[in-house]
Amino acid sequence: MPVEETTVLELDPAISHAKSETLETARPTKVGFVSLGCPKNLVDSEVMMGLLANSGAQLTQSAEDADVIVVNTCSFIDSAKQESVNTILEMAQHKIAAGGKARKLVVAGCLVERYRDEIQKDIPEVDAVVGTGELEAILAASGITASAPVAQPADSPFVILGSSALNKATSGMLPAITSRSEGDAREAGGRFSRNEWDGAIADLPNYLMSEHTPRVLATGKYSAYLKIAEGCDHPCSFCIIPQLRGKFRSRRFESVVAEAENLAKSGVREIVLIGQDTTCYGEDLGLKDGLALLLERLAQIEELRWVRFLYAYPNKITGKLLETIASHPKICSYIDVPLQHASASVLKRMKRGASGDIFLKSIAKMRETIPNLTLRTSFIVGFPGETEEDFEALCAFVKEAKFDWLGVFGYSDEEGSQSRHLEDGIKVAPREIERRRKQLMKIQQGISKKRRAQFVGREFDLVVTGRSEETDLLWEGRTEMHAPEIDGKVYVNDLGDLEELKAGQFVRCEITEAHDYDLVARII
Repeated sequence: MPVEETTVLELDPAISHAKSETLETARPTKVGFVSLGCPKNLVDSEVMMGLLANSGAQLTQSAEDADVIVVNTCSFIDSAKQESVNTILEMAQHKIAAGGKARKLVVAGCLVERYRDEIQKDIPEVDAVVGTGELEAILAASGITASAPVAQPADSPFVILGSSALNKATSGMLPAITSRSEGDAREAGGRFSRNEWDGAIADLPNYLMSEHTPRVLATGKYSAYLKIAEGCDHPCSFCIIPQLRGKFRSRRFESVVAEAENLAKSGVREIVLIGQDTTCYGEDLGLKDGLALLLERLAQIEELRWVRFLYAYPNKITGKLLETIASHPKICSYIDVPLQHASASVLKRMKRGASGDIFLKSIAKMRETIPNLTLRTSFIVGFPGETEEDFEALCAFVKEAKFDWLGVFGYSDEEGSQSRHLEDGIKVAPREIERRRKQLMKIQQGISKKRRAQFVGREFDLVVTGRSEETDLLWEGRTEMHAPEIDGKVYVNDLGDLEELKAGQFVRCEITEAHDYDLVARII
């Protein structure tokens, strides 16, 4: 799972450390923030940072100087859990090591929902925990007493939104939470049960942000994620996200539009809609084709250049949605649809349904409706009971579908998932899982190289993301074919008539070289 860069906040001097001693008030109090995992988690971090900043926080980027450190964790798969634990232990060193400045360590996010008691028991340096549905509790957990916001430094890389509306965000003005009948039925069937989780609180998360919620953009000033829903109702047997995030619930249509307009006014030019399943958006609000309606409305915001969405559930991709994407230039011709597998028998055990043949028909319709569609997916290999025949069917499917972008995860036995309890006799050995993962990625590498080669000589709009991390001689950027963070890069080695570029700048480029996953371009 990706790790976000450390973001540190500088706060007013109203924090007490783990032993309730008062910090020196002669200097500002600093809070370091580390966000791990997916974009949905990053938005949670941005909200918590916004709440802190609105209570007197000032942003800084020096974790070593922090008096309070917050780690927002991920626990989607074993590797993510281990990364979260390692990060907590690393941040704890700033508290206990000789010369360490930190007085308070707070752990937030998905790991807290699963291991609330264990975290504080096994890592005594942790002073407080904040679950996925308790974002406003970050103030108390950090020892912050609300005060007037502090002006941000002129060179701050962060944008603070909604900082004058803390009371609106926390005073019960949010609408009553609704739910889908599908979610209610699955709840009655035990889908959201946490009975196996020692220490987990009984109540599921039901938090839902609004356009008034204070938020700090950690993605720069030109691109932002916009969370349109929380939770998930799907029955996937390998996944525990419904237990971690609660039932699916959509934000009000007007609230999403209002936040998008605020983002655009602040200088954001690309909005990425996210949710555990964005294609279910609005069903709990009585909207038909809610995502299509929302995209259509957001495409009317004049300042925006690109609007895209992530994480589409296969059977929720409607004709109306495809037609909406095709008819609006601002809506990126990009669909991320995690299919998970192509073997009907494996998909049945995953409680996903469908088959490779059904998916191929759906993909054909997508490509027929949307010219130049960029299609991304992800698969799980080594799911319990996956035979060599099942895996070969998946490989054949990938060769035929020819995805633009593809990610492969090795199956992980997650505590609380239904697949964990499948018979031991059908579990796939870890070494075999890794072999299959590498083999499928090797197949995709060849497909990707051929698809990238088709772009040489073509022109695209490019958003500049900054100088290359590899060398100052190159710049990096993305086209609408590239979602932030997860897809390949475009390296710019020829600025044309321009003397230099700047992050967030939109330019026209021509692709001059193609590699396995990345492209090289010149500015025209």
